[in-house]
Amino acid sequence: MPSFERASNRILIAGASSLLGAELKSLLEESRFAGWDLRLVDEELAAGTLTEAGGEPAVIQPVEEGSFEHARLVFFTGSPAFTKVNLGAARAGGATVIDLSGGSLGEKETRIWYPRAEVKLEKDLNYAVLSAPATVVVALLDSLSTVGRSRFGVIFFRPVSEAGRRGIEELESQTSQLLSMQGMGQAVFDTQVAFGMLDRYGAASRENISAIRERICAEVSPLVGKRGVLPSIQVVHAPVFYGYTFAALAETTSVTTREKLVEACQKAGFHVWENADGPLGNLSTGDSTMHLALPEGSPLQAWWSWGAVDNFKLPAENAVKLAEKLVA
Repeated sequence: MPSFERASNRILIAGASSLLGAELKSLLEESRFAGWDLRLVDEELAAGTLTEAGGEPAVIQPVEEGSFEHARLVFFTGSPAFTKVNLGAARAGGATVIDLSGGSLGEKETRIWYPRAEVKLEKDLNYAVLSAPATVVVALLDSLSTVGRSRFGVIFFRPVSEAGRRGIEELESQTSQLLSMQGMGQAVFDTQVAFGMLDRYGAASRENISAIRERICAEVSPLVGKRGVLPSIQVVHAPVFYGYTFAALAETTSVTTREKLVEACQKAGFHVWENADGPLGNLSTGDSTMHLALPEGSPLQAWWSWGAVDNFKLPAENAVKLAEKLVA
């Protein structure tokens, strides 16, 4: 890898037009990186989008030859395919890569990272920050490792914001059109996503629920280790705009109590809701915290729980935490 000026204060967000990129930019501007040279790039279709950086108007640029030169940190927040195409150029430019897209998973020089990860940080590597669902799974595995488990499964309910602004607009327009008894557009999902749950989208859609599930498994698999076997994971569409919700079922190997499970979940990073906190849903998030309802048990030591997590704030905040450690 070519050497570069380690004192460089240039940060590049590649995939800056995405909702995740926008969230990351906002957090960077509120962190120790405020005042750094922030550059925004994206695919050709998004190039030219007017936004702001550091309180000043900014235009998202297309990726060109030399775009990654002199960058100290490069964050990938677009599609996995966009990351795969540009990962080599970012590495060749000398930057430390922090990938939030999943596009670098499986690469030899990629290390998976989350705040509790036991990873030696080296600047000449790629770091794949866990997605919100994968972070939840690993935290649940950590919780259950203290009480013992025989089986464990999670169902995630995917919001349309994972498909970007166009996904949000399509759910909004379908909802209005169906209530008005009008024909509906389905350019993004190739099926009706309003008022219903789905196991997959239409054949012509670029959104692929199976690929989302495969990514979560690819993120979690290398981290299972002493935590036991890989849990069963399912992802389904939910007609909501923001925030993953999830239902988890765990069977413990020995008798345990709700109090012990709650303590273990809190130590793993969950905010456990009490009944007095009211109902827990996708709109209960809005922060980077993993929220979990009180576990409900059965005589067979099977424990159910319901939870919610913001799909953008959690990975974006974790990415900023990693960046701060890398430049410390």
